[in-house]
Amino acid sequence: MNDRTSGPERAEHEELARLLPAPAERDLPPGRHLHHKDTLMHLIDQDGDRTTARPRPRLLRPAVLLPAAGLALGGVLLTTLTVTGQERAPAPSAAGTGSHATAPRGAAVLLDRVASVAAKKGEQKVTGDQFVYVRTLQTENEGKFDGPVKLTEPREREVWITQKSGPVIDEGLIHQDGSYIPITVGVPDGETAVGYPAGLSRPTYTWLASLPTDPDALLQRLATEITTDQDARDTPAEDRDPDQDAFDAIGELLRETVMPPKTAAALYKAAAKISGVTEDSDAVDAAGRHGIGVARDNTRAGWRTAWIFDSTTLEYLGERSYLTRDTSMGKKGTLINQSAVLERAVVNALRERPSTEKPSTTT
Repeated sequence: MNDRTSGPERAEHEELARLLPAPAERDLPPGRHLHHKDTLMHLIDQDGDRTTARPRPRLLRPAVLLPAAGLALGGVLLTTLTVTGQERAPAPSAAGTGSHATAPRGAAVLLDRVASVAAKKGEQKVTGDQFVYVRTLQTENEGKFDGPVKLTEPREREVWITQKSGPVIDEGLIHQDGSYIPITVGVPDGETAVGYPAGLSRPTYTWLASLPTDPDALLQRLATEITTDQDARDTPAEDRDPDQDAFDAIGELLRETVMPPKTAAALYKAAAKISGVTEDSDAVDAAGRHGIGVARDNTRAGWRTAWIFDSTTLEYLGERSYLTRDTSMGKKGTLINQSAVLERAVVNALRERPSTEKPSTTT
């Protein structure tokens, strides 16, 4: 695995792996379990010599220890959740029971409206020398590996992601809790680092713009990308839900990216073709903003995830997840994931913010 761990560290990570919850409790979408891996690696290795693996977008699933997709610490990682307190979310509505090829009419109409708005945004010119900057609010799970969620207050996180097509070793930077954490591909001792090109695990603006804009072709492309993911390859086909994988993959791409308008519109139209996608009439993000949600139940894991949009502008606000049945994480209805996107931009350097002209010269 891609991690510079010593023998004792590997032993510690193997012990952590032994504590992994049952599969239903760690059924993360492709990439989500990497969202906070950088933070874990930073905390475990306090001597500053640890490289941190890239947090794939988006963020934030309700499990604590999970197998990593090719970049793990000795095969496991700690996923910190974007959630707010033990508040109870509204009881989920029933999932659609119509065609396997489309969402119920309410969700499909909403997604079509969202797609129309997204398509009207202006294209951006993004070069490989630039960085996508995203500022979010997230809370984290400080509970035990297989116990109830214990959540922090919302915390601000900034991320800068290189837009090079790759392969790259240095993928960006995170600013969280007062620390700047490099996002770097880690390697075992004695091995050469292998960079990662742009793709589903590192979605640059240019890569996103290259995706098909026909919804059916886009879903097929995402399915192909998912099957090349290490975590997906390690999971038996009978244990995967292609519809859930597609929903989760699209959710990943909506988070810590700047999205080309045509691609965004295509993703929303593709989501409307996923069976079981429904509408949430009221959903709240980590910043307390109310909006309308597009949701899907992960029946295997026992939670529902909703993408939240402003009910007036239809802008993407964030995401939330809550339990749809009692699990070791909490009672049915317990909120286990909540995030809010506050700002997105393309900048010219690490540590540069949209409101500043020049970044800090230190790293």
